[in-house]
Amino acid sequence: MRTYFQLGLAGFRRYSTYRLAIVAGVFTQSVFGFIRVSVLFAAITVAGGELAGYDQRQASTYVWLGQALLAPLALFGWSELADRIKNGDIAVDLARPVDVQLAWWAADFGRALFQLLTRGLAPLVIGAITVGIALPGSWTAYPLGAISVVLGVSLSFVLRFGVNLVAFWMIDIRGFIGLYFVVVAPFSGLYIPVHLFPDWLKTIAYATPFPSLLQFPIDVLSGRVLGSDALLVVAMQAGWLVLLVVLTRWLMARAARKLVVQGG
Repeated sequence: MRTYFQLGLAGFRRYSTYRLAIVAGVFTQSVFGFIRVSVLFAAITVAGGELAGYDQRQASTYVWLGQALLAPLALFGWSELADRIKNGDIAVDLARPVDVQLAWWAADFGRALFQLLTRGLAPLVIGAITVGIALPGSWTAYPLGAISVVLGVSLSFVLRFGVNLVAFWMIDIRGFIGLYFVVVAPFSGLYIPVHLFPDWLKTIAYATPFPSLLQFPIDVLSGRVLGSDALLVVAMQAGWLVLLVVLTRWLMARAARKLVVQGG
């Protein structure tokens, strides 16, 4: 465990060196937060003051929590593992006395924690001061919300890890990474809440793990779901995580048995 803790700490320190990127990220996420709030406010106004259970205060909360979680979740893609598979460095990773998936997972936790504390909290505070947010109706939203966020970050990593494993069989996976974002962005609730989807599209979205990345953590943190409903949401996230971990570990084991690295 000490090894994985150090890897997580290294991931935290690595991203703390990009100070200008942090400032640029906070600015960009804040600007897009205001744009998203404006669009949702307009839709709610046209709908008569409420839309799928969202009033303007709740919509603002949804947007700014989403902007806070955007960087930690890293929804826009990741290819470091695929690059190491492509150039053969994965052989070094497999030879190390640590589990490859757990090592990358620990480092990603460190990255996510740093980005939550910097690029996450800053836009949330800006939104709360300028537009306003609604606080949850029960204190239980905070501990359950923290667990939900951890599960969301974990699910995001495992999904990205699985996409990167395609590099064992394909030379170039940029198309798969692009396709991943095209699918995950709307179904995770990045653009609008999944609850606003038509019933048929909502059913499809809930049949995937993608709402567990962003929509469900926001629901729990904002207090939209409380009590047993919140526990059910967290249990669904945990179930998807277990299923995807088993699947990606099976893929990793199968790929490692057939790995051939040429060179000195």
